[in-house]
Amino acid sequence: MHRISRLVALLVVFSFASLVGACGSDAETGVRVVSLDAAYDMLFEDKPEDLVVIDVRTPEEFRANRLPDAVLIDIYEPDFQARIAELDRDVPYLLYCRSGNRSQQARQIMEDLGFSDVADVEGGMVAWLENGKPFVTG
Repeated sequence: MHRISRLVALLVVFSFASLVGACGSDAETGVRVVSLDAAYDMLFEDKPEDLVVIDVRTPEEFRANRLPDAVLIDIYEPDFQARIAELDRDVPYLLYCRSGNRSQQARQIMEDLGFSDVADVEGGMVAWLENGKPFVTG
């Protein structure tokens, strides 16, 4: 019985340490969907120096409106996966499309390829524009 108590105590300590470590980190990483506010913060408040913003929409959509510093990699192009595979897997990415469908597909591809830090903007450009977030055109 004493042995079980020690095991439970160790599990509690490790769980607490993991929780404290997670709470103490400045930014969440991994392949994930992020809120509009979190995406805004990534772009304008706490922008990592090496952040790459990827727009997976069509060139026409990209010219109409896009996030600042975005790079177009059209998911409909036949070489899309090859172009994504050429990217550095260890830098942070902010990914978006029009509404979230295409970026979800791209996010899955990036996860399958082993990317470590991909944030997909929840609701895409539709939500971004509806919430009055800044964008560029042209």
